[in-house]
Amino acid sequence: MIKLIVGLKGTGKTKTLIAEANAAMAADHGCVVCVEKGRKLIYDISHKIRLISSEEYDINTYDRFYGFLCGLMSANYDITNIFVDSITKICGDDLDALEKFLAEVENVIRNIDITITLSKDQSELSEGLKKYL
Repeated sequence: MIKLIVGLKGTGKTKTLIAEANAAMAADHGCVVCVEKGRKLIYDISHKIRLISSEEYDINTYDRFYGFLCGLMSANYDITNIFVDSITKICGDDLDALEKFLAEVENVIRNIDITITLSKDQSELSEGLKKYL
């Protein structure tokens, strides 16, 4: 399942993501992964959560991120949750590309919940993106 947490800057999206990631780590018996640009969440999320900086792997487009996620999922069958903070900071502001990316990811995920924060107003989203709210 893919879930978008949408709102303008300063509306608490990252705090919600942190709370959900920590709750998932406490509740699930699998591996929880958090992807962000940089490492600003290092002190906010549980040390048991695998924190990955997109900058370390040169992820800056939706195509690269898709390949990275596929590699991540194929290398570790224990992943139960993937959290992505500020996807537009990682891959760019193209909402059409984001919609295509989410559709492609939806086709390959198996028993993994993916939660993504997006700094946009809900009124800017297409119907294809609104289905992930």
